[in-house]
Amino acid sequence: MDILQILKEDYQRFPYDQTYSLYTPDVYFKDPLNEFKGVEKFKKTIGFMSTWFKNIQMDLHEIERQGNVISTEWTLHWTTPLPWQPRIAIPGRSELTLNENEQIISHIDYWHCSRLDVLKQHFFKTAKK
Repeated sequence: MDILQILKEDYQRFPYDQTYSLYTPDVYFKDPLNEFKGVEKFKKTIGFMSTWFKNIQMDLHEIERQGNVISTEWTLHWTTPLPWQPRIAIPGRSELTLNENEQIISHIDYWHCSRLDVLKQHFFKTAKK
């Protein structure tokens, strides 16, 4: 199966049943909150999200490959378990770099909003549902 198709399916299921075999054991991961190496830490980070947040949804808007780089555009949504149940939306993009074996060696996420914007969504109605 084509790696782009596998990734599309992973986005639809996110954060559950991800295809971690696409990643090298020492994959480099970075987003506005985290930076580390290792697929096991990557699994734990996604596991934390699925345990802590509710109704997680990852909308994939675009995916394309140019050489050994896959670029995606997405919006991540979740409900934070606070008494008022704020629905959060984080638009962003990812750059995934592949090695010669078609495995992901680098996964870098960029948000199209600031960390402060995300924090504000917990207290003000700014997120789209």
